[in-house]
Amino acid sequence: MNQVSIANFHVGSPHNPLTLIGGPCVIESLDLCREVAREVKRVTADLGINYIFKASFDKANRTSGSAFRGTGMDAGLEVLKAIKDEFNVPVLTDVHESWQCEPVAAVCDVLQIPAFLCRQTDLVMAAARTGRAVNIKKGQFLAPWDMKNIVDKIESSGNTSLLLTERGVSFGYNTLVVDMTGLPQMRSLGYPVVFDGTHSAQRPGAGKDGASTGGLREYIPHLTRAAAAVGIDALFLEVHPEPEKGLSDVATMLPLADLAALLRQVVSIDAIVRAG
Repeated sequence: MNQVSIANFHVGSPHNPLTLIGGPCVIESLDLCREVAREVKRVTADLGINYIFKASFDKANRTSGSAFRGTGMDAGLEVLKAIKDEFNVPVLTDVHESWQCEPVAAVCDVLQIPAFLCRQTDLVMAAARTGRAVNIKKGQFLAPWDMKNIVDKIESSGNTSLLLTERGVSFGYNTLVVDMTGLPQMRSLGYPVVFDGTHSAQRPGAGKDGASTGGLREYIPHLTRAAAAVGIDALFLEVHPEPEKGLSDVATMLPLADLAALLRQVVSIDAIVRAG
């Protein structure tokens, strides 16, 4: 498996510790990002987990056109740079259009391709050509083995710093399911695999108002523990001090106060899997 270098650590192979990609769904304010980054860095340092801070400057795929999308790229990159400098952690954010990749890569250590956009060749190639690590979220409409074509696109650019993320697959209306066999199938493509424990618990478009995404937060720990038991290289969790007051994905962000207990379980399970 190719190891991916991010900042001063590596993702992938049994010799490297688990990595957490974590933060609020969207950049609401610098103060919120600081609060989350400070606590998550403390928890991950205590557990020996590598940490990448995540927050989006724009949520271009919101269910409703009137929903809060974020701060915009310029203001968002200022926040991400401030978090990176203050807490000495690598940062990750989404890109939605090809022209965003170069300015985002000037600040961020990892560019993330949203699941809905994983087959947008121009976007994927623009992200790859920056030379930064690229985290591709598998589309809700794709089989695990279909990710090979996306891997081939990235590799054709000469960039082999690639992470592959499972975040559930569409199963009928407003429902996602996770096929855990997809994790080793994607890992067989030669790159580290990430499990997104929060978006996998979503119910797209199934919010109470019919204009937002719903979800079943109570299943995040179950899905996350199951993925750790299968074997993963990194874990993706969106966390917020008060998820119900968040401005995006309120139904599936994990309460910040619950993170440490869940990660302790994940680390214990991960140790058993790696020892085997």
